[in-house]
Amino acid sequence: QRAAPRQKVYVVKYADDFVISGSAKEVLEERVKPAVAAFLRERGLELSAEKTRITHIDEGFDFLGFNIRKYRDKLLIKPAKSAVKRMLRNMRELIKTNATAKTENLIRQLNRKLRGWANYYRHVVSKKTFAYVDHQVFQALLIWINRRHPNKSARWKQKRYFRRLGLRQWTFFSMFRNVKGEQGYLDLFSMASTPIVRHIKIRANATPYDPTYRQYFERRARIR
Repeated sequence: QRAAPRQKVYVVKYADDFVISGSAKEVLEERVKPAVAAFLRERGLELSAEKTRITHIDEGFDFLGFNIRKYRDKLLIKPAKSAVKRMLRNMRELIKTNATAKTENLIRQLNRKLRGWANYYRHVVSKKTFAYVDHQVFQALLIWINRRHPNKSARWKQKRYFRRLGLRQWTFFSMFRNVKGEQGYLDLFSMASTPIVRHIKIRANATPYDPTYRQYFERRARIR
């Protein structure tokens, strides 16, 4: 810790995952990595060689499902490609395993996962990724529909499963009745409709445990 201010070494930790940044590769290789390994060894733990690597910020790295990379002079944080692939694999598997399910039940299951994923990534550069995921889910649903109705026309399938919603002509939907018995539309959630809300950096000296910053954190909560 005493060397950190001089060498510009910083630690970001979440659960058992962490990132350590430094101003020079030599500092990380020769001082920081051995120090971390020794720290863990004293506690009966081992630094994973498979998960540990030293890379330049221009090449980027993945952390907690995000890809963090500097493009020229601009730092961009995006959903990691591995996270996108995993999400789509789960979506396709969910659709496939609900081959005979009611459309309403399938939409509710998909919406829970789509909303959760969108909320997790809505503070970073995700707009194109959201549109891409929407398109891939749409393609998987077309396969699902065609397998259920191999002898029906394309026009029949469109009228049965899709409706226009604003500028979206192909919105996957189902009719349903609420607790009052009223009929309504249940639409598939569109990730592309999720507004991107940039994260506002917290003041370096602010802590929620200090009562003098109570109003500051209350204002942040209202903005979110």
